[in-house]
Amino acid sequence: MKKLNSVTRVIVFLLIVSLTVACGKGDKKDSSGLESKKKTFKIAWSIYSGWQPWDYANQSKILKKWGEKYGIEIELIKMDYIASIEAYVAGQVDGCVMTNMEALDMPASAGIASTAIILGDYSNGNDALLTRDNLQIEDLMGKEVNLVELSVSHYLFSRALDKKGMKESDVKIVNTSDSDIAPAFISNKELKAVVTWNPLVMKIKEEKDVKQIFSSASIPGEIIDLMVVNTDVLNANPEIGNALVGTWYEVMGIMKQENKTADDALTIMAESGGSTLQEYKDQLKTTALFYTSKSAINYVKSKEIVKNMDYIRKFCFSHGLLGENASSFDQVGIQYPDGSVQGDKNNIKLYFDASYMEKVANDKL
Repeated sequence: MKKLNSVTRVIVFLLIVSLTVACGKGDKKDSSGLESKKKTFKIAWSIYSGWQPWDYANQSKILKKWGEKYGIEIELIKMDYIASIEAYVAGQVDGCVMTNMEALDMPASAGIASTAIILGDYSNGNDALLTRDNLQIEDLMGKEVNLVELSVSHYLFSRALDKKGMKESDVKIVNTSDSDIAPAFISNKELKAVVTWNPLVMKIKEEKDVKQIFSSASIPGEIIDLMVVNTDVLNANPEIGNALVGTWYEVMGIMKQENKTADDALTIMAESGGSTLQEYKDQLKTTALFYTSKSAINYVKSKEIVKNMDYIRKFCFSHGLLGENASSFDQVGIQYPDGSVQGDKNNIKLYFDASYMEKVANDKL
């Protein structure tokens, strides 16, 4: 894959957004320039153990049921991870599953405000650095490391280097798409280090000469998996928030049962990621799912998320991911459920909104 630097990526995003609007494919607005009411919505998802429940929700018609309850139609679209966020930035989809890092940087760099309505889980080992030949982190000096550049894999690797007193300039990062990274690493024994996420981590670990040497379990709570909706679209159409949250927690209720119904659901989720039921259950062991809305609400209202987002925003700024004109990591604002803002209060681009999850907790849906 051709490597794009952060400034180039921002320019590409802005061009995509401009062309989308120019071609009349952007979201419709009323005469005041505000988002108008909609009846149909597109939501993108990509393969990851914490997001595969959305495929089950779609196949089981649970998503359709909740959409009909609120008088809307929801189309769930499977895409490669980075491509899904690019589609979100371009206004081609209304919502998308993504990590807290991508929710902050990619839309923000294009001037788009996003709202996280569901905290699905945090990675507790699902993202990992793997090597051949028993190489340790300090042995990677001057060597190539394959990862999806400027993604959470990049963030994880940066944190791994930090803990060893190393810098990214000490290694050679090779940008590789999430769809190519596992088969490329498995087939080419000359590749010595890779950073990716499950289910790809588990497939790569099947190789006899590969060992996992660092994972998100060493930085718990830093990589959070979210359902994000365009803030303007959500404000004009709260029905989409209600339907998505209702869907998610109905699926969570099924997953946490220990019976055949749960296994049938988990089997569908496993198949969507190319895994067996047991493999998927193993992946869930390193996925700290918030099975209840109350547990997710407790985390999004905690001091811990503020601390962890500080790591994220500083990484984003140092890699030019907050926009080419960003002069500090405070330039982009992040608002939490209590109304407090980290960064610029006049430039909020990421909202953590617990109100939709609270409807579930209070049985208000």
